[in-house]
Amino acid sequence: MPLALLALAVGAFGIGTTEFVMMGLLPDVADDLQISIPSAGHLVSAYALGVVIGAPLLAAVTARMSRRTVLIGLMGLFVAGNALSALAPDNGWLLAARFLSGLPHGAFFGVGAVVATNMVAPERKARSVSLMFLGLTVANVAGVPVATLMGQHLGWRATFLGVSAIGLAAIAALAFLIPHDHEHATAKGLRGELAALRSVPVWLSLGTTVAGFGALFAAYSYITPMLTDAAGYADASVTLLLALFGVGATAGNLLGGRLADHSLRSTLFGGLTSLVAVLALFPLLMRTEITAAVAVILLGMAAFATGSPLQLMVMEKASSAPSLASSANQAAFNLANAGGAWIGGLALAAGFSVTSPALAGAALAVLGLGVAALAYAVDRRAVPAGGHERIVASHVPQQEAEAVHH
Repeated sequence: MPLALLALAVGAFGIGTTEFVMMGLLPDVADDLQISIPSAGHLVSAYALGVVIGAPLLAAVTARMSRRTVLIGLMGLFVAGNALSALAPDNGWLLAARFLSGLPHGAFFGVGAVVATNMVAPERKARSVSLMFLGLTVANVAGVPVATLMGQHLGWRATFLGVSAIGLAAIAALAFLIPHDHEHATAKGLRGELAALRSVPVWLSLGTTVAGFGALFAAYSYITPMLTDAAGYADASVTLLLALFGVGATAGNLLGGRLADHSLRSTLFGGLTSLVAVLALFPLLMRTEITAAVAVILLGMAAFATGSPLQLMVMEKASSAPSLASSANQAAFNLANAGGAWIGGLALAAGFSVTSPALAGAALAVLGLGVAALAYAVDRRAVPAGGHERIVASHVPQQEAEAVHH
C-alpha cells in the first residue's frame, strides 16, 4: 500500500480527535466561559452542522481543482478552525470556530477516499479506504483520551492548539507524500459531479449509510447509562470501556476493508446483519460486566466493518464522478449521528428500558439492509441506452470502464 495513505490517515486522526474531544471537555469549557452544560453542548452540534454543510459544498466548488491541492487546503481550513477555537474569547466566537472546523471534515474524507482508491490496484480499493479511516478509529482509542487529559490539566484551549499542530503535520505529510499525479483534477467538474447525484442508486446508497450508522448511534449515544444502570459499572470505568469500543472499531474497520476487496456486497450485507444481531442481543449482554464489555467491542467491530463498504458502495454507484457523492456520504454519516441519537432517545422517552435504544438501533440496521438490497436491485435493472450492462468501477479501472462503455 502506498506510503501516501499515511498522510491521509494523519489528517483523519486530527479530524477524529477534534470531532469527539469536545464531549470530554464540555464541563471545562462551560466553567471557563460561564455557560451551562446544555449551552456548551451546542458546540458539538455546531461542528456537526459544519460537516453536513461543508461536505457537499466544498466538494462541489473544488471539483475542477487539483485533488492534492484540495486536500492541503482543506487541512489548512481545519488548522485555522482549531486555532480560532483555542483563541475564542467567548461562546459565540467558539461556536463559529467549531462550525468552521467542521466544514472541511466531510470533503477531506470524500476527496481523500477518491485519491486513496486511485493510488492502488482495483482489488485493493476497500483496504486503501480502510487505512485512511484507520486514523479516525485510532483517534477514539488514543487521540481523544490524550487530548481530554491535556485539556483537563493544561486547559481546554491547549487541546485545540495541540490538534492544530496535528493538522500542520498532516499538511506536511500531504505535501510530501501525495503523488504529483494528483496535481491535476480527476473530477469532471461541477456539472459532472452534480449529474452523478441524479442517480437513484446513489441516493439509496446514501440512505443505507444513514440507516446503518444511525443504528450505531441510536445505541452508542446512550452507552454510558446502559453500562452504569444495566451492567453495573462505576462511572469511572466508562472511559476505559469507550476505549474498548475504539479497539473494536479499529479491528472492524481493517477487517471490513480486507473483506470488501474480495466481495463488497457480501461484506456490506454481512456487516449490517452482524450489527442487527449485536444490537438485538444488547439487553441480554448488558446484564453482567464481562458480557457488557464484550458487547461494546462487538458493537465497534460490527459497525465499522461496514464503514469502507458503505464508502465504496456510494463511489461505485457514482463511478463517473465520485468526489461529490463520496463527500455527501460523510454528511450522511453525521446525519446518522444526529438521527440515530434522536430515535434512541424516543425509545427512552417512551418509558422503555435503558437498553431499548439498542433495539431501536437493530430496527434501523434492518432498514439499512432493506435499502441496500433495493439499491443493488435498482442498479441491476439500470441498462444504458446502448443496451449493455453498466461496468462497475470498483472492479475495473475507471479509464478502462469508460473505454468499454463508449
